[in-house]
Amino acid sequence: MSIEAKNETLNMIKESKIIFPNKDKVKNTNAGSIDAFNNLLKRSWDEPEKFWEDVANELSWFHPWSKTIEGEFPNFKFFTGGITNPAFNMLDRNIEKGYANKLALIWEGENYETKFYTYKMLLCEVNKFCNVLKGFGLKKGDRVSIYLPNLAETVIAVLACYRMGVLFNTVFSGFSANALRERLNHFEPQVFITADGIYRRGKVIALKEQADIAIEKVSSIKASIVVKRGGNPISMKSGRDYWWDDLMRKSEAEFQPELIEANEPGLVFYTSGTTGKPKGVVHSGNAFVINNYIYAKYHLDLHQDDVFWCMADIGWLTMHIWGIVGALSNGITTIFYEGAIDYPEQDRVYQILEKYRVNKWWTSPTATRMLMKFGEEKLKPYDLSSLDVVAFVGEPLNPEAWKWVYEKIGKGKIYLNNTYGQTETAGCPLAGAAWLTPMKPGSCGIQFLGAQLDIVDDFGNPVEPMTVGNLVFKKPIPMLIRDLWKDHERYLDTYFYKVPGTYFTYDAAVRDNDGHIWVLSRTDDVINVSGHRISTMEIESAVMEVEGVVESAVIGSPDEVKGMMPVVFVTVRDENNEEEIINKIKLKIVEKIGKIALPKDVFCVPTTPKTPSGKIMRRFLRELVIKGKIVSDTTSLENPDSIEIISKIISGI
Repeated sequence: MSIEAKNETLNMIKESKIIFPNKDKVKNTNAGSIDAFNNLLKRSWDEPEKFWEDVANELSWFHPWSKTIEGEFPNFKFFTGGITNPAFNMLDRNIEKGYANKLALIWEGENYETKFYTYKMLLCEVNKFCNVLKGFGLKKGDRVSIYLPNLAETVIAVLACYRMGVLFNTVFSGFSANALRERLNHFEPQVFITADGIYRRGKVIALKEQADIAIEKVSSIKASIVVKRGGNPISMKSGRDYWWDDLMRKSEAEFQPELIEANEPGLVFYTSGTTGKPKGVVHSGNAFVINNYIYAKYHLDLHQDDVFWCMADIGWLTMHIWGIVGALSNGITTIFYEGAIDYPEQDRVYQILEKYRVNKWWTSPTATRMLMKFGEEKLKPYDLSSLDVVAFVGEPLNPEAWKWVYEKIGKGKIYLNNTYGQTETAGCPLAGAAWLTPMKPGSCGIQFLGAQLDIVDDFGNPVEPMTVGNLVFKKPIPMLIRDLWKDHERYLDTYFYKVPGTYFTYDAAVRDNDGHIWVLSRTDDVINVSGHRISTMEIESAVMEVEGVVESAVIGSPDEVKGMMPVVFVTVRDENNEEEIINKIKLKIVEKIGKIALPKDVFCVPTTPKTPSGKIMRRFLRELVIKGKIVSDTTSLENPDSIEIISKIISGI
C-alpha cells in the first residue's frame, strides 16, 4: 500500500465521528450506567477468572467446577469439572424462573403459515424428540446432521441434541448432494434429519431428492427423519426413512437432561477453508451457551419483554449464536422465518418487523444494501417505531448502509451495533454494548467482555493506534474453537503457529484513537501494484462513495507490467446509468487513492456470489477473472446461479 493510500484510509478512520447513546436509554440498560459497564469491561480483562465465574453463576449448574480457567493456547479449558446442560439453561431454567407460558418461538413460513411455542410447549417438543433419537439408539457423544431450512422443527432438533449431549451440525439446505455428502462422510452421523420439500420464492424445492442422493453412500446413517413441509411426492425407503410427525406422535414428553462437563464438544460446524475443503470447527456446547448468553445480553441489551428476529439461515452459525442460544438463554421471544426476505414482496422484511413489533433485530450488510436498493418508498407504509437495537455481522459494513438504517429505518432513535466474529470465534468478540458504547459508522466497536485482542505486526509485536496490523487473540474465551474435527494438526497449524502464543484471525485491522477497532479485510486481500501494497477494502470504500453504487467487491488480477491490478465488481441502483457510474468509479478511485489504484476492469453485475450469512465470496470472483472458471468448492454459496451470470459478463457474452 502506498503512503498516500494508507494515509487516506487512516484519515477516514481518524475523522469518523462518534455518536453517543441517548442518555435516557442508558439508565434502563442491564448495566444501568456507562460507568458501571466500563467497570465491568475493565474487570473482565483485569480479573478474567472472577468475571467468567460471575457469568457462569448466572446460569444453572448440576455440579460446580473446580477451576474457572485452565491452560493457554492452544490447549485451554473453562469451568473444569463443572456439570450442566445447554438445553437446560435455555429451557428448564426459564420455566423455573416463571416463564413457562411466555412465548419462546415464533415461526413464520414464506407462505405466511405460522406456529407459536411457549417455553413449556417448546420443552415438551424437545423432550419428545429426545425420546425419538433415543429410540434409534442414540446416546451422549453420538452424532446427528440436520439438513433443514429455518423451520420450528429445526430448532427442536437442535435443542434436543443439546439436551442429549449428541454432537450435531446444521447443513445449509441450499447445498448440493455432493457438498452434503462430503460433510456427512467427514462427520459420520448416525441420524440424519431433512424435509420432503422446502419453500423458496413460491416454489417447493424437492429437498429429500438431494438428501437421498447424498446419504445413499454414507454408511454411518442408520435412520433418516423427514419433516413434512412441502407436501411434494417423495419416496420413503423402508427401514431407513421415517416421518417426523409419526415418530413424535408416539413419543413421551419427559426426558431428563444429560450431564455434560463444561468442555465436552457439543457442535461441529463446517466452514469453507482456503483450499476449498470445508473444516469441521469443534465448539464446547456448554461454553458456547455461557459465552453467548452474556454477549447477547449486552450486545442487544436484552430484557424479558423483547421480541428478537435474527434473519440468518440456520445453516450458518450466526443463527445459533443469536437466534437460538443468545435469545433463549436470556429468556426472550425469538422469530424464525423460512424463505426469501424479499418474497413475495420487496417489503416482506418490514411486514414481519411491524407484525410482531420486533424491537431487537439482526440483519446483514448485504441485506441492508438490498433494502437500500428497493428504496425508501417500500419502507414508508410501515410503523417500525418498536425497533430499539439493530445488530450486524458477516462482512464489513460501509458507512452509507449504516447511516441508511440509522436514519431511514430507525429515524435516528435506535442503537446500531456493527459486530465482528468468525465461525471459529463462535460469537462476536468485537462489538458495542447497546446504549452504552458510543457508535461509529463502519467500526466494529471495542474488544468485548473478557475478550483480550491485539493488533500486531507479522512478528507479533503490538502496533500503535492508527496502524494497520494483524488481529489476534491474546487470551482464550470460553466459546473459542477447541479443535478441528478429525484434524488436530491442521487446528494447530492454522490458528496458533502464525504468531506463537496467540489465536491468529487472518484479519487486518486498525485500532483508532478512541479505542474502536476497524476490521479492514483478510490479511491476504492486498494487491501489490508496481511495488505498492493496496488494500482491496480501501478501494471498495472509495467505490461505495459513488452515488448509485449499492455494493462493491474488489479482487486482484495478474498484470504483465504492474504485477497485479485491481478488478472492480459493482451492483448499481439504476442499470441504465452503468457507463456513467463506471467513469465516476474510476475518477473516485484516482481521487481517493491515486492513479496507481486505477482498475484494470469495472464490471457491473446484478449480484455477487454470497454465503447465506451475507459474505461476498471474493475468491470465486478471483477465479473467474484469473482462471476463467471456478476450480474450488462452491457449496457455501447461497446463490450459485450468480457464477454463470458473472462469467458471461466477464466474457462479454
